[in-house]
Amino acid sequence: MKTLLGSSLVSVALLTGCTGIPDGTQPVTGFELERYLGDWYEIARLDHSFERGLDCVTANYSLRDDNGVRVINRGYNFDDQEWNEAEGRAYFIDDESVGRLKVSFFGPFYGGYNVIELDDDYQWALVAGPNRDYLWILSRTPEMDSATETRLRERAAELDFPTDELIDVSQSEACPGR
Repeated sequence: MKTLLGSSLVSVALLTGCTGIPDGTQPVTGFELERYLGDWYEIARLDHSFERGLDCVTANYSLRDDNGVRVINRGYNFDDQEWNEAEGRAYFIDDESVGRLKVSFFGPFYGGYNVIELDDDYQWALVAGPNRDYLWILSRTPEMDSATETRLRERAAELDFPTDELIDVSQSEACPGR
């Protein structure tokens, strides 16, 4: 099984190397980690080498013994017919009621994980990295209501993310194990 990250994430971590938040955006407040834990499906993302060619992408968040968050990212490469998986760890940057964490998949290098929009029922999220090069639309289910997805894309555009570059992630029945 290949890793999602490899040397490309090391490069990304060294280049971004920050736990910032894009100018003009704010993380959600009233964040409840217990409600955020569990499985999320990637609906759309900005392209990055560490996820390039992957569909059926999921993220699982669970508690770690050190009060951090265990992160398991998993995606399927249909061309290679194999799963890629990476395990990381995340920690709150400041107040635990604010959706702003730092996440690492490699050694001491951390990047920002900023929940900038979140459903009251924790059914969808819009997540940004430390700058506008990183954006994910996540859902608790493999399919997202099109009106909700459109609204999240519009919100991301209002925040100056390059939404015309978002990649739709297949979460179809073709995903192995579904």
